[in-house]
Amino acid sequence: MTVTVRFAPSPTGRIHIGNARTALFNWLFAMNNKGRFIQRFDDTDIARSKQEYADSILYDLHWLGIFPDVTEYQSRRFEIYDAAVERLKAARVLYACYETPEELDLRRKVRRTRGLPPVYGREALTLTPEQVAEYQSDGRKPHWRFLLPNFTSDPLQPERTDVLWNDLVRGEETVDLASLSDPILVREDGTYLYTLPSVVDDIEMGVSHVIRGDDHVTNTGVQIAIFKALGAEPPVFGHHNLLTTTTGEGLSKRTGALSIESLREDGIEPMAVASLAVLVGTSENVTAAHDLNELAGHFDPAATSKSASKFDPDELLVLNRALMHQMSFEEARDRLMVLGISGDKAEPFWLAVRGNLDRLSDAVAWWRILNEGPQEPAEFSGEDRDFLHQAFELLPEEPWNGTVWKDWTGKIREATGRKGKPLFMPLRLALTGRTSGPELSDLLPLMGREGTLARRP
Repeated sequence: MTVTVRFAPSPTGRIHIGNARTALFNWLFAMNNKGRFIQRFDDTDIARSKQEYADSILYDLHWLGIFPDVTEYQSRRFEIYDAAVERLKAARVLYACYETPEELDLRRKVRRTRGLPPVYGREALTLTPEQVAEYQSDGRKPHWRFLLPNFTSDPLQPERTDVLWNDLVRGEETVDLASLSDPILVREDGTYLYTLPSVVDDIEMGVSHVIRGDDHVTNTGVQIAIFKALGAEPPVFGHHNLLTTTTGEGLSKRTGALSIESLREDGIEPMAVASLAVLVGTSENVTAAHDLNELAGHFDPAATSKSASKFDPDELLVLNRALMHQMSFEEARDRLMVLGISGDKAEPFWLAVRGNLDRLSDAVAWWRILNEGPQEPAEFSGEDRDFLHQAFELLPEEPWNGTVWKDWTGKIREATGRKGKPLFMPLRLALTGRTSGPELSDLLPLMGREGTLARRP
């Protein structure tokens, strides 16, 4: 069997880190099984779905390193769903209902007062032709519900209403359909809710594995019943835990919380996002993978916790730093050029500063310091100013090499008696304007003697 997965968001907003988790779970599963990845936009909600959101989702996926084998839009497939509806009607498992929302709400309240679950009582199944005609003459249009089945095949056994499956993430899973209302598949205006098009597309597109958030567990029980009603074998399902904010709030495309776009604009590397999105809430250590191939080696859907996981953006910076510290000049070159960092100094500069960066864009400030001097010159005491005047008089002549810093500070130590922090800190402040940063032994040869002398207080 060829593994085929799909990522199927509705294009109603920018995707966030939780959506990316689902996309990456599917992508890595396909990678590990040499399978196919379908990007499907569940855009049957015509009023809220926008092409600009679909385009931004594709851009975000490409940024993360996900390149779908095919892209599909449900809004272009209504004829296929219409045909499925007719099949379900012919099988007498899709039935017309005429209740208004107010009538349904009243019935739920009545059931609660009787100690019954507030599910739909299937009253529409007992409507007479005369009642239907009366509703229609009043201008009511029906919505259509799917008749949830009983799964008893042995007439000697009691009815069984639970759906069982072996979940790729959660293991043995069950949903009792008796606790659910028959789901509405088609609205009064003929538009579709999520449930039916999703099943039809999974069948038509040959989806073998459906990996999604565990907020779909109950929905999966319903969809398995629809698969069977359409004569299809259900795919393998896997439901991963959801991500929340550090305060425990859910993520939403509408609010833009932790959107991929905002993380990208904040200078976070795609592999920092991917590594944390995939590994948080699993038994794996959360470390920064160099690429998706490496991350795939750490990916095991069954290692995912069943409880929700809090996503801490501060952890992204930790992973981002790790990626910066490991990034080769070849990987950074083109991006540095865009930032104005190029020429013969670019490579030794990058190797000198990368260990002090949170984000690649932070290199710009150090490039300016290297070429222009401290952006905010430090204030020195009279004693330190005298020390620096003496120190700069001892600056070695050119040519300079990698030992110039050691040679220079050795002379200063011998002449002034200073050592340790009292020696190094005034020099660092004079040369960079900062109390910490890259090794001065790496920066000094790039500054050159003339550039270094220009920083004398």
